[in-house]
Amino acid sequence: MIRSIIPLAFDSFGTRSMSVFVETDDLKILIDPGVSLAPLRYGLEPHPLEWQRLNEAWEDIKRYAEEADVLIVTHYHYDHHDPDAPELYEGKTVFVKHPTENINLSQRGRAAFFLEAIRGRPKRLEIADAKGFQLGKTSISFSRPLCHGVNPRLGYVVGVSVKSGNEGFLHTSDVEGPPLEEQVRFILEEKPDVLFVDGPMTYMLGFRYSFKSLESSNANLVKAVKEVVPHTLVLDHHLLRDLNYKLRMKPVYEAAESLGVKVVTAAEFYGRKVEMLEALRKELYTRYGEAGFKVEKRALRGD
Repeated sequence: MIRSIIPLAFDSFGTRSMSVFVETDDLKILIDPGVSLAPLRYGLEPHPLEWQRLNEAWEDIKRYAEEADVLIVTHYHYDHHDPDAPELYEGKTVFVKHPTENINLSQRGRAAFFLEAIRGRPKRLEIADAKGFQLGKTSISFSRPLCHGVNPRLGYVVGVSVKSGNEGFLHTSDVEGPPLEEQVRFILEEKPDVLFVDGPMTYMLGFRYSFKSLESSNANLVKAVKEVVPHTLVLDHHLLRDLNYKLRMKPVYEAAESLGVKVVTAAEFYGRKVEMLEALRKELYTRYGEAGFKVEKRALRGD
C-alpha cells in the first residue's frame, strides 16, 4: 500500500516546484528534487518571504532525499532538479528523462551538465521514458515523453505512476493542463487513486497560454475525473500563480463535486495554509516592504 504522500515544495507553498515524497510499504521515492522562484513577476524580484519559503523547502527536499531509496527527475527545468546538488543522488536509484531524445536544445544542454555532475554517484541510473520498473512490491511506470505544454517548444516531460498493492499515485510533471489528449491518456490508463496535476498556465492566459488550451485542459480533467474517479485530485504548480485559479477550473471542481472527488492544492492536501506568494508579490512589497527579513538568497536560474 501507499503509506504516505508528502508534498515538499509547490506553488501553493510559495515556491515554484512540484516536489513530492511517496512512501510505500517497501520503497521511498522522491519525485523532482528541485525548487525555484520566478526571477521577475510584475517587474519585481522575489520578496524576502519567498526566499524564506524557498530555503525552507530546499531543506525539506535535502532531508527527504537522504531518506529516499529512489530519486526521479521528470525533466530538466531548474524547479524540478538542482544540478548544483549532486550529492543528493549518492547511492540512490535514479530515474531520469532521456537526455538526448524527445528533448529541446535548452534541456539537452542542462541534461548533459546534470548527468556529468552526478556521474558515479547513483548506485543505479535508468532512462525512464515509457518504461516500467518493479522494485520489490512497488511498481513505477513512466509515460512516454509528453509535451511541456501544448507543443514541444519547452521540451518534453515524463509523468510518473507509483502503485503498491491496490493503491496508485500519479504525478503529471509539467504538462500545463493537460491540454492534449496524449497527456491525459496516461492518467486514464493508470487510474490513480491520488492524482497530482500541475495545472494550466492561466497566469499567462491570452499571452503564452490560449483560452482554447484552457478549455481543452478543463475538458480533459473532467474526463479524467469521470472515468478514473480518483478520491483526491491535487491541482497546483502553474495554476497557483493565478489568484483566480478556482474560477478558471470551475468545470473540474463541479464535475469532481458531483462524484465525491476531493479537489485541493498541495498545501491543502498537506494541511497547511495556501501561500500564493508569487501571485501576491506586489501586495507583499506594499504590505511588508523588505524590512525585518534576513534571508539567504541563492542564485536564481529561473525555470
